Amino acid sequence: MATLTDKKYPKRVRNELRFRELTVLRVERISQAFQRIVLGGEALDGFTSAGFDDHTKLFFPEPGSHFTPPTVTDEGIVWADGVRPQTRDYTPLFNAEKNELAYDFFIHDGGIASQWAVAAKVGDKLTIGGPRGSLVVPEDYAWQLYVADESGMPALLRRFAALRQLPARPQVKAIVTVADAAYQDYLADCGFEIDWVVGHSAEAVAEKLAALKVPEEDYFLWLTGEGAVVKSLLDEFVTDEIDPQLVRSQAYWHKK
Repeated sequence: MATLTDKKYPKRVRNELRFRELTVLRVERISQAFQRIVLGGEALDGFTSAGFDDHTKLFFPEPGSHFTPPTVTDEGIVWADGVRPQTRDYTPLFNAEKNELAYDFFIHDGGIASQWAVAAKVGDKLTIGGPRGSLVVPEDYAWQLYVADESGMPALLRRFAALRQLPARPQVKAIVTVADAAYQDYLADCGFEIDWVVGHSAEAVAEKLAALKVPEEDYFLWLTGEGAVVKSLLDEFVTDEIDPQLVRSQAYWHKK
């Protein structure tokens, strides 16, 4: 049996908090429901993101308004005068070799980030902040479970790309719920089999989870999506047999 000292646990690391104003280099419709915006610029120098599900904060000022990114001092974050723009958290997809940063936006009605991504063009500016910290999750757990909806699919894309590089692939279980079967194309080449749930049925996801057997050792569980759904699914794993340090659950959005 593994002891507390030899178990592989995720580790938190802190990053230097910086706000960066970046320039749109490319706009790509990479799937039925996802628009990729590729950013660059000198301000990207020094960017780091060690966790596959890191969050960066994106700022969306009102069209035509001027937004001065905040600065970070020893006393904290200093904001310029004026109205602070709306923000959303997104998973960074960083290419260190090209020094390019991409974001994959799920295109849907009513989303401020989605609207910006659809209208974005080369040369536009986007201010980002963070990631302020990262949770570095070991990649070589023998058994891994990932549960997500559209909001978590970019993080899954990033995670699966890393897992494909391992000399010995782990056993991966992935359950992804989408509103439309056409959205599956985003992860079509991820390299791992995905159990799809079309229609956002929390009950259907719960049934699939109940049918799984988590090993006694060497496992990792990742659950994301709408807040209330994540909480209900997490209840399946609040047991004495499951190590809470090997369960990562996050609400990526909340129903209004």
